[in-house]
Amino acid sequence: MSSDVHPPDSLTVSPKPTDKIRVLIVDDHAVVRQGLRTFLELQDEATSLPIAVVGEASNGLQAVEQARLLQPDVILLDLVMPEMDGIEATSNIKESSPQSRVIILTSFGEEDKVIPAIQAGAQGYLLKDIAPNDLVQAVREAYRGQVQLHPDIARKLMSAIAAQGASPASRPREIAMADLTERELDVLRLIAAGLSNHEIAEKLVISEKTVKTHVSSILSKLHLDDRTQAAIYALKHGLFSDEA
Repeated sequence: MSSDVHPPDSLTVSPKPTDKIRVLIVDDHAVVRQGLRTFLELQDEATSLPIAVVGEASNGLQAVEQARLLQPDVILLDLVMPEMDGIEATSNIKESSPQSRVIILTSFGEEDKVIPAIQAGAQGYLLKDIAPNDLVQAVREAYRGQVQLHPDIARKLMSAIAAQGASPASRPREIAMADLTERELDVLRLIAAGLSNHEIAEKLVISEKTVKTHVSSILSKLHLDDRTQAAIYALKHGLFSDEA
């Protein structure tokens, strides 16, 4: 960050490290931010993906600004905050820092919060009761592009979708899914399982370039914007693979 940038006093910002997963922590409780920072930064530096907390923010507006300034790899974002909630902040962050992976980390797991957060562009949705080691792993996997859903959230999401049933509005996408080839369906299942393009290539014994071509085709046929939406789509339609 250049020397002429002066973040608000309530934020903590660190210089950009190298060869680390750069994380921004956003929560309106200082004790929560400190706890997250402590166990994220205590991770073994010898690992292939060490983590560094490069900034903190205490509300949604600060989160958007810090994401723009720092361009972090992963953002741990609270849902209920002053100034701007996590859903609106996520939408704004994805515009100014599209490569940042947003993980909602909250105490609220209701469907009316989960689905809007994912639609806003969140890469994952986790509850604050997650074990520290599991959260660290979630940060690393989100950095690799994998979708992160707390098991309780995944179950609630599936139940909500099943209860809704197939509505007329969903039929065009049902038709679009029928246009997918068998190989594209295989790729979509593995996206839902959280595999990266490299891992999918190894699993299907094809090149990573071919996987990227399939992913692009899937997104186009299903009228989706990104892998997160594709993973959610696959879960909605029972295409989850247990082969990860």
